[in-house]
Amino acid sequence: MAQNDSSQPETGFDQILTFTIPDRDCRGRIVRLGPVLGEILAAHDYPPAIKHLLAEALVVTALMGALLKDEDDQLTMQAQTSDGVVSLLVCDYRNGELRGYVQHDRDRFAALGANPPLSALFGKGYLAITFDIARTAQRYQGVVPLEGASLAESVEGYFAQSEQVPTLIRTAVSAGPAGCTAAGMLIQHLPEGEEGRERLHARLDHPEWEHVAVMAGSLRHGELIEQTLSLEAIVWRLYHEEREVRVERGSTLSRGCRCSVTHFEEVLARFPKQERREMADDGGIIMVDCAFCSKQFPIQD
Repeated sequence: MAQNDSSQPETGFDQILTFTIPDRDCRGRIVRLGPVLGEILAAHDYPPAIKHLLAEALVVTALMGALLKDEDDQLTMQAQTSDGVVSLLVCDYRNGELRGYVQHDRDRFAALGANPPLSALFGKGYLAITFDIARTAQRYQGVVPLEGASLAESVEGYFAQSEQVPTLIRTAVSAGPAGCTAAGMLIQHLPEGEEGRERLHARLDHPEWEHVAVMAGSLRHGELIEQTLSLEAIVWRLYHEEREVRVERGSTLSRGCRCSVTHFEEVLARFPKQERREMADDGGIIMVDCAFCSKQFPIQD
């Protein structure tokens, strides 16, 4: 297995590992979240099942974000419904910065039990994946029904329907006394081995893709979250029989809430003066809550 710099230590928590299998026209991303995940989850007092949901969402967002090509490109994943216990889940990735939060009805959630399925949490919802490309200032969005047993399955459906790219995603989440760990792997088949080429000939039954997908499908939950097993070792276990696997260290991840007084002043300035007055208290202060980090910002109108 080829690697760009074998002298570097193995990839640990909160860093993307990228790999390609040239003979199979496939690319992959793998990550294990630790301290960054703990920081994001600590911003809200979520019940365990909601923490699990958000942890999986953050893993999937990091894996998709690692597909972005240029600095300042952004990937946003949003799951939303009008009739579910979870009304909104939002995560985004930009320049290695990861953030996310969940809005849910606590009373209705408590009635669901300890481990509710995705369908019970969202009802009839939808999944929106948005790519904001900094270089061209263009935005690309795909919207698909929120279907499947997990968010990972829903995202696989997005790539199949909106991107026509055969994709397999595996995730794992573990919570214990030391905190929450979450990990995942994404692998895709790219026709003719070229990113950005015509995708009309992408086939789920392509023999090269079938081989890679079968091997990736054998990855077990315990392997993904086992801290003594490096990400490089996981890739090696799955694909050591390949002639060449190119491995490269990707972005180091951090919690990336971009809230600030200046940002919220700019947002509030877009509202009519009368509406701002109605938002303000007797002293002319508008209190703004950041949904991502739970901080409050007093803004003078």
